[in-house]
Amino acid sequence: MMKILIADDHAVVRKGLAGVLNEALLEAEIYEAIDGIDAIEKIRNDFWDLILLDISMPGRNGIETLKQLRAEGIKTPILILSMHPENQYAIRVLKAGASGFLNKDSATEELITAVHKVLSGRKYVSASIAEKLAECMDDSGGKASHELLSDREMQVLQLIASGKTISDIASEISLSVNTISTYRTRILEKLALHNSAELTRYAMDNGLV
Repeated sequence: MMKILIADDHAVVRKGLAGVLNEALLEAEIYEAIDGIDAIEKIRNDFWDLILLDISMPGRNGIETLKQLRAEGIKTPILILSMHPENQYAIRVLKAGASGFLNKDSATEELITAVHKVLSGRKYVSASIAEKLAECMDDSGGKASHELLSDREMQVLQLIASGKTISDIASEISLSVNTISTYRTRILEKLALHNSAELTRYAMDNGLV
């Protein structure tokens, strides 16, 4: 019997994904984790054939969870799911050890295609990301400023650009207000910007939100 773990902090999303997978993989047993910490605990204590991780979970997000699992030597195929633009996160998660990246807006058929592909031991990326990866192989051009941000800095940037306050962000990702303020300062410095309005404009101009 195949065992699949879905880690997402939204129960509706977990149930929806479980329903799709149950229909497509009749032999699969689907289990759920409510966040990254819960996922790591479950993964450490059992054998899994496939793990689906949401990238934007509170506390320990999907990328941090992925890196932790790979650091511990866990080789289970991991498919990362996100509402964020794939051109900003797909390459990051693949470099971190993900088996594939899929936008949550993707059609059901694409999810099933991605699942079958990573279960077979291959990587899954969309056609547009395959093209982006090919471009990355050619280092003739310099990196965009936001590509130098850490994963957490990128997350904070997108949350600020989406209109959330420092307090909102601190609550959402389980960090202190001071810590989020520090991230904001670093982001502004790295992007050579002066305030949140400029940061929001930058994010919009570069397709980060």
